[in-house]
Amino acid sequence: MAETGRTGRPRGLPLVALVGRPNVGKSSLFNRFVGDRMAVVEEAPGTTRDRVYGELEWRGRGFAVVDTAGIAWRDPAPVAAAAERQAELAAREADLVVVVVDGTVGPTDLDLTVARRVLRSGRPHVLLVNKVDDQRQHIDLSEFYALGLGDPLPISALHGTASGDVLDAILERLPDIAYQPDDIVRPQIAIVGRPNVGKSSLVNAILGHERVVVHEAPGTTRDSVDTLVTNAGQELWLIDTAGLRRRGHIEPGVEQHSVLRALRSIQRCDVGVLMIDAAEGPTEQDAHVAGFLLEAHKGIVLALNKWDLLEGGEAPVRALDLAVARVLQFLPNSPVVRISALTGRSVAEVLPAALAVYQARQTRIPARRLNTLVRTWVARRDPPSRKGRTARFKYVTQVGVNPPEFVFLYAHPELVHPTYRRFLENGLRAEYPFAGTPLVIHLRAA
Repeated sequence: MAETGRTGRPRGLPLVALVGRPNVGKSSLFNRFVGDRMAVVEEAPGTTRDRVYGELEWRGRGFAVVDTAGIAWRDPAPVAAAAERQAELAAREADLVVVVVDGTVGPTDLDLTVARRVLRSGRPHVLLVNKVDDQRQHIDLSEFYALGLGDPLPISALHGTASGDVLDAILERLPDIAYQPDDIVRPQIAIVGRPNVGKSSLVNAILGHERVVVHEAPGTTRDSVDTLVTNAGQELWLIDTAGLRRRGHIEPGVEQHSVLRALRSIQRCDVGVLMIDAAEGPTEQDAHVAGFLLEAHKGIVLALNKWDLLEGGEAPVRALDLAVARVLQFLPNSPVVRISALTGRSVAEVLPAALAVYQARQTRIPARRLNTLVRTWVARRDPPSRKGRTARFKYVTQVGVNPPEFVFLYAHPELVHPTYRRFLENGLRAEYPFAGTPLVIHLRAA
């Protein structure tokens, strides 16, 4: 697995990008990798209802995979240009590029365009010839050597043929990357949000504060620089991220890779500062970004920026608070800071709020105290039962921090309804300061 911090959870994972022209089976291959029973560890959502990013483990090593589907097939020139941009962006961000082609069609000019971009990037790569659904099927693999990407590997994403061989090839070529800037574990705070909400302005405002001592060091994402900041005696990594753009407002290929970059930053961070335009109010896209953080089990602070533009007295402030509570109701009681990155209003409150969430993520409850609390809650509310069977509580233990992670042992845990799981989580939150951080709760049979 990738390098881990104190919690044993991955600080970051090597990134594998699936690229290629439309209709070659990239999404099917992605679903085969992430959705099959190959020790999948978790998934994170894409920009809307599509899942474009996932994580898996194979032979003891973990990596992230991203699907770059979505080039609009119209006329050759725009398609070729979009394919070039998509392949270039994927190669720039990824540690390994998997080029997928259609074995039933043979190499096309667009395949060659994609291959040239990947070769120009200098990144490690693997060439997969998809839709080889039957070993007796006659497909001349030799013609794919013309792409210059090395030995073509036949695969059937539909039937799963040779999936293990492909994953072996990926691991063989995937660089073994350490994602921590150094051996000292420091909080990693990412500034995230959609475009034009003031992320870079906030970073600049934080770095320009008189009490902040900074120096720069190369970050883990290429073409960017993370900044080591000392705030009130606490060193932390401040991560600026690409904006998550709205679907339909940009050219094909670009949106998915802005998502890719932001997801990679989210994956590395401990706490995400989600910036929202206070003058515009929370949007559906803000909720998507919050969902990325939540599903990655990261801490969350809400920064309502452009507060200086909010005019009209208390009424618009109340309306904004209600809108935030409605649109982001699924968040775990995240702290809210009202700022203006332009004027500097309350900017000094951002890092302390993020560090408070980070400290909450380190909370560890002694086993005896934890079990006493849970038995008290269970006595107040009977566990669920069905057809004479009861999900009886046995024991609970905390198995990790950052995020706090708990294992509840039950007889017949399959009877525990999600509402009862929320009851257990609410009990933990009522006793301990877990504001702004998701709790990971596992139910297992005892």
